[in-house]
Amino acid sequence: MNLATRLLELSRIRTAPSPVVSLYLNTQWSDERQRERARVFIKNGVGQAHKDARAAEMRDDLDWIETEAMSLVDQMRFPEAHGAVLFACGRLGLREVLPLRVSSEDTFVVADRPYLRPLADVLDACPETLVVWVDTGRARLIPVSIEGPGPELTLESEIPGHHSRGGWALLAQSRYQRHIEEHKSRHLDAVVQALVRLVQDEGVQRIVMAGEAELIGAFRKRLPAAVGARVLGVVHGTSYEDASVIVDRALELLGSVEREEHTAEVDEVLTEAAKGGRAVSGLAPTLDAVSRGAIHRLYLLKRFREVGMACRHCGALRTDFAVACVLCGQATTAVELGEAMVERVLQSGGSVETITGHGGLADRGGVAARLRYPLGVRG
Repeated sequence: MNLATRLLELSRIRTAPSPVVSLYLNTQWSDERQRERARVFIKNGVGQAHKDARAAEMRDDLDWIETEAMSLVDQMRFPEAHGAVLFACGRLGLREVLPLRVSSEDTFVVADRPYLRPLADVLDACPETLVVWVDTGRARLIPVSIEGPGPELTLESEIPGHHSRGGWALLAQSRYQRHIEEHKSRHLDAVVQALVRLVQDEGVQRIVMAGEAELIGAFRKRLPAAVGARVLGVVHGTSYEDASVIVDRALELLGSVEREEHTAEVDEVLTEAAKGGRAVSGLAPTLDAVSRGAIHRLYLLKRFREVGMACRHCGALRTDFAVACVLCGQATTAVELGEAMVERVLQSGGSVETITGHGGLADRGGVAARLRYPLGVRG
C-alpha cells in the first residue's frame, strides 16, 4: 500500500479502544556501539510503558514491539532501510513495521492514537522520484519512494565495437562511426520514450539523472519540456554500482532542492498571510483554520512543541487551558498542538511540510498555512 494512503488511514484513528504503541527507529548504524544504544533505547521505552496504568492492556503489544525492533537492530529485517516505524494496538488489530528510506529520530510513544508527526515528516522528505542512469548503450530506471528503491528497469541497446588502424580502413572507420552514433541516438531516443511513458502513466513528479555529464546533457536536450522540468539535477553513477548507492546520492540532492523550495514556499505563504489572502501565520490563526478544516498545506517548524487544549466533542484546538470548549461547551483535554494539527490537517485531506529552519516562520511562532479559501471572521 502507498505510504501516503496508509498515513491518511492512520490519521483517522481518533481514539483507539486500547493504547497504541508507536516506535520510530533510526536504523543507520555504523558500528556495534550504535546498535547497542538502540537496544537500550528500546528496552527503556518498553520498560517505562510497562509501568503505565494501562500496561495490562498492551502487554502483548509491547512484547511484539520489542521482538520486532530487536530484529531490526540485529539487521534480520530490512537491512537496506535507513529508518523504520512500528505501530501496535491489539484491540485494533494493528501490528505493522514500515521500513523507511529516510531516517528519523528514535521516538517511543504510548497514546490513544498512532503518533504520526515523524511519519509525516519523513514522507515529506522523500516524494516519489525516478532515478535515471544512462550511457551510450544502456539505461537504468529506478523508482524511489519513502520505502526505498522499487524494481529496477534496465534498457539495453546493442552497439557494435570497432577495431581499425588507419590507411584504407580510415574511410570505412568514419562511416562506421556514423553508424555507431546513429545507434547511440536511437538508444537515447528510446530511453526518452520510456521515460515519457512512465511520467504519463505513473505520475512521476521528480527525476534525478545519473551518469556522465556530457551524455546526460545530450539526453536532456531530447526530453519534452514538461518532462525536462521535472529533472532536479545530476549525480554521479556507474553501470556497476548497486542501485541503493546511486539512490542515496539522488536523495541527498533531492533533500537540498527540497529545502530551497520549502524556503521559497514559506516566504510566499507569509507574504500572502500578511496581505490577508488565502494564508495564515501564527499559532492562534492557524489553529482556527485547522479547526475549520480549511488548511490545504501546513508549514511547521521541526522544533515546534506547544501544549494546548483540544475539545473532545468538536475537536477545536486552543492555546488556553480552559476546561470547557468555548465553541460547544464540551470537555477539553491537553494535547501537544504540533501533533494535533498534523493529525487534523491529514484527516481533512491537507498536507504537511516540516521546515528545519526559517527565520520568518520562527518569528510567527513556528507555524503557517496555505488555505483552501479565505477565512471570514467567525461569529
